[in-house]
Amino acid sequence: MKHLLVRAVTVVAVVAAVTTGCSRPDTAAAPPERELTQAEQLRISDADEVLIKQCMNRAGFSYWTSPRYSLEESREPGYVNDDVEWARKHGYGSRIAAAADRYRRTNPNGTYRTGLSAERREAYDEALDGGRRARILSAKLPGGTATVRKRLGGCSEEAERKLYGDPDAWFRADKAVTNLQPLYVPEILRDKRFTTALAGWAACMRRAGHAYPDPTAARDAAARVRDFASETRTAVAEARCARETSLATVARERQTHYLNALRATYGEELDTHRRLQRGAYERAAGITGARV
Repeated sequence: MKHLLVRAVTVVAVVAAVTTGCSRPDTAAAPPERELTQAEQLRISDADEVLIKQCMNRAGFSYWTSPRYSLEESREPGYVNDDVEWARKHGYGSRIAAAADRYRRTNPNGTYRTGLSAERREAYDEALDGGRRARILSAKLPGGTATVRKRLGGCSEEAERKLYGDPDAWFRADKAVTNLQPLYVPEILRDKRFTTALAGWAACMRRAGHAYPDPTAARDAAARVRDFASETRTAVAEARCARETSLATVARERQTHYLNALRATYGEELDTHRRLQRGAYERAAGITGARV
């Protein structure tokens, strides 16, 4: 099942979005297309669920898509949030995350599946993702230290094939691109521009009465307190200090810099990921509307 959650990102992620910015320096090829916005990526996820629902209905089963939160509610703040108004309204997004968690615990698809007979439940699983007959995709993560696997079949495979064209290529490219962080995050954390901006942010937070060394520590503290008013005060201070010190901008720029340095090794995966994702968005636009 696919669930869209708003989540705080830990320091190892640095920035939620992956940006590449330019083509490989040793080629005259045109630069890759721009990175999809979060709204466009959400549209792909929504279309994926619509396609699964249609397929499951054709197979004789009921299927419920996940709630479509508003674009504002679906926002991922990334390493540091610099949107003061969003922070004032949502804090760190704890209430949004709680609503998503409540849905996950009461997901009607799980309730429906549990109510089926053993025979129908097996047929449901096979229709959804291939069940025991599903094929297994595998991909090595960057650095070659681990291999990830995924079951794929049934309506899940049909939906991915309609969106991405080649589910196997998408799986390999997606796992490569979304697991590059361990290769470049240490460089960002040592980068002078980043550490200077972070130190300025921490000083700003201390002046505002919130002594935290980084945004992750601030969010962790707010989560432990579990008081929305306190969470909001800290989140607003974080956003104001992020604007004052340009921490979010610097983090994004430094990520782009160090990620681009990996293009000599992972340029093919980065370009494939963007090409397949762009194609998926173009198809998704004909399947479901955009979130507002």
